[in-house]
Amino acid sequence: MIKVLFIGDIVGRPGRDIVNERLEGIRREHAIDFVIANGENAAAGAGITGVIAKSLLTAGIDALTLGDHVWDQRGWENEIAQIEHVCRPANLPASNPGWDHLVLEKRGFRVAVFTVLGRTYMGLKAECPFLASDRMIERLKGQADAIVVEIHAEATSEKQALGWHLDGRVTAVVGTHTHVPTADARVLPKGTGYISDVGMTGPYQSVLGREIEPVVARFIDGMPRRFEVATEDVRLSGALIEISPAMARAEKIELLTVRK
Repeated sequence: MIKVLFIGDIVGRPGRDIVNERLEGIRREHAIDFVIANGENAAAGAGITGVIAKSLLTAGIDALTLGDHVWDQRGWENEIAQIEHVCRPANLPASNPGWDHLVLEKRGFRVAVFTVLGRTYMGLKAECPFLASDRMIERLKGQADAIVVEIHAEATSEKQALGWHLDGRVTAVVGTHTHVPTADARVLPKGTGYISDVGMTGPYQSVLGREIEPVVARFIDGMPRRFEVATEDVRLSGALIEISPAMARAEKIELLTVRK
């Protein structure tokens, strides 16, 4: 079996720290071949920088994906194309810098990964994720043995619909963005592994990774506040996907959660 671990949104320093401290052991314990992680919240909870991207890759991540916070950090648009193994969402305008997919290879097996942004309740200008996925799959023919698609989206319905749309055409469809892990990991009828959200890698004693009190207060009175990254109950959360090399289809997908 080929094993892929897809790690959910890494949030701030707590998320980076648990990756640095635990990932090597997790790879060894589960005999993981490829590690892919969403790093769009790695810099103080919003965006990523070149220094942080390089540190996460050094920690044992093979590929970093990004989401709607891709351009939050000043200057990242000038750095992204200079760092290998990082890709921005594939359905952003073609004029955006950076790669729109990555292909990883180990043990003679090639895994391609790309991200599409959802459009329901999302702010960035993006192409239809369904049509963009169709386009990317066509482009990747002959370039990879397996394809992992990340849908970075708010609406569960949009994520599930993409899973069904791509069933049998890609190896896995994994959801990110909401920071809350879901209990629906399963292999769809035609062999595509699916989960609506792999959760976040960061502090769970929080509201989506942020300190609780200012977020609750904002809901009550609507006044603006600074939402600092929380620090307690740090977990690494992701989806562990087992792939049959002969068929390039998912044999198993399950949520993997590790506490600090």
